[in-house]
Amino acid sequence: MELETLKDLYIAELKDLYSAEKQLVKALPKMAKAANDPELQQAFRTHLKETTQHVERLEQICRELGVSPRGKKCVGMEGLIEEGSELIKEDPDPDVLDAGLISAAQHVEHYEMAGYGTVRTYARTLGFESQAEILQQTLDEEGRTDHLLTELAESGINVEAEV
Repeated sequence: MELETLKDLYIAELKDLYSAEKQLVKALPKMAKAANDPELQQAFRTHLKETTQHVERLEQICRELGVSPRGKKCVGMEGLIEEGSELIKEDPDPDVLDAGLISAAQHVEHYEMAGYGTVRTYARTLGFESQAEILQQTLDEEGRTDHLLTELAESGINVEAEV
């Protein structure tokens, strides 16, 4: 796909986010299984449900645009997920693992928030206001997940990892 217009870039970025979300759908159950803290496990399971909705929203937007969401692999997300997988393989202390999983998940959330903020802005610029609203909804959910992870870290997981 040649990138000659903002709409071309918008579509390319949507495809990238779609790939990222699909990869995350596969990674979140592994993160939930690896986590030791019950609240962290639940946070990952809840975000898995949201991520499935994010995939569906991206599919909806692509249908509206008359394009397939497939075709591009998000290497950024692939790298972030690999970092989390390496942490799990190192088999650290359970509390340290949970702190590390939060860190890995927040890297993912910030990556997604950057992507969704960008495509939301593109949608607005292109006059796709209903798509911008859908993308903002996902951006809001990503932000809430990030805040929840911070709360879990600060309320106990990081403290437990310190001792």
